[in-house]
Amino acid sequence: MTFASLGLIEPLLRATEALGYKTPSPVQAEAIPAVLKGRDLMAAAQTGTGKTAGFALPLLQKLTQEGPEVASNSVRALVLVPTRELAEQVNESFRVYGQHLPLRNYAVYGGVSINPQMMKLRKGIDVLVATPGRLLDLYRQNAVKFNQLQVLVLDEADRMLDLGFSRELDDVFTALPKRRQTLLFSATFSDAIRQMARELLRDPLSIEVSPRNAAAKSVKQWLITVDKKRKAELFLHLLQERRWGQVLVFAKTRKGVDELVDELQGQGVSADAIHGDKPQPSRLRALERFKAGEVQILVATDVAARGLDIDDLPLVVNFDLPIVAEDYVHRIGRTGRAGATGEAISLVCADEVQLLSAIEVLIKQTLQRRDEPGFVPDHRVPQTDATGAILKKPKKPKKPKEQAAGKDGKGAALGRWIDSEKPKVKAVRKGPGFGKVKKG
Repeated sequence: MTFASLGLIEPLLRATEALGYKTPSPVQAEAIPAVLKGRDLMAAAQTGTGKTAGFALPLLQKLTQEGPEVASNSVRALVLVPTRELAEQVNESFRVYGQHLPLRNYAVYGGVSINPQMMKLRKGIDVLVATPGRLLDLYRQNAVKFNQLQVLVLDEADRMLDLGFSRELDDVFTALPKRRQTLLFSATFSDAIRQMARELLRDPLSIEVSPRNAAAKSVKQWLITVDKKRKAELFLHLLQERRWGQVLVFAKTRKGVDELVDELQGQGVSADAIHGDKPQPSRLRALERFKAGEVQILVATDVAARGLDIDDLPLVVNFDLPIVAEDYVHRIGRTGRAGATGEAISLVCADEVQLLSAIEVLIKQTLQRRDEPGFVPDHRVPQTDATGAILKKPKKPKKPKEQAAGKDGKGAALGRWIDSEKPKVKAVRKGPGFGKVKKG
């Protein structure tokens, strides 16, 4: 099968050939003909399988062949995405695929000035890629109109719900024309997304080219158990001992990202950060420096789990496990893309056992455990498996108080005093001073 056999026009074939695309991926082979026919679509595919081209190529063709020229402040196709990074990535894909077509595409998102976006929209945009919040800001200021809208694409809709965009999405759907083609593309589909699809889509074609919520087979996954306080030390040890090259690292919180970057930089390792507190220009600069090889370690929160498209990334490290199990699939999907192989290593401490169990249930496999000499944890991580079972870890014997005391033995005497020799306190009645206490 070739892209020409899918019915794509010559300018799009020229663009795909220049990109080195030879054979359509499974999701592209099924989605492109369906979108060209005008079908509503619900497609589940692993990240890195080419789903963006699956909707972008046929959408560009339809806009070229159908409908009037776009009017001022109007859009003909709207692609909703959860993050700024994904908005930039999807917009760039439309630019590259449509470079030989007379169409305009643009991305809008928060964190940057709204005025240049309003100016750009005055000319009209054929394909607008947007995050829900900024799109509503523009709509409420009459900077964007939907009367010419032909197609709505929801990309990573499950993530939009995870990030709390449910109300914004409802407001956007209310503003859009009812007669339109609607496409849902995502690596995972939660039950909430399936319910939303039933409300938005008309007789949709359902495509699942991989098991639901599966992790890419091209990624080798395993974990190292470690005490929480030694994670940074372990990461530095592995970085030096195994002579890692570039690594994308995911941490749970913005504070955790900054602390790890500071630790790495303090050890002379080139590192940069991406998280929600960083202004958009700073986030884009960090990503570009990483892509260019100027930065060895890029540390990010889950804001970057979807939307980072990095060629030949060999390794992803989960410094912390994600709170939402589905985000694990997207994190490790940053490696092993487009037929390449990759590796995903998780550093897991005892208080993450519930998160680990949820991930293993989701991906239907038990992650292989390895001990790193010198870092075997004092607080052992209970055994888990893909059924969701968590085996209780044996209770550790209590240490004698003398062992928990200071080296000079004074702490032990203090411990005994606190436990058994605390002076008694009792209330006494004594005239106007009633209620005061005196030591017995």
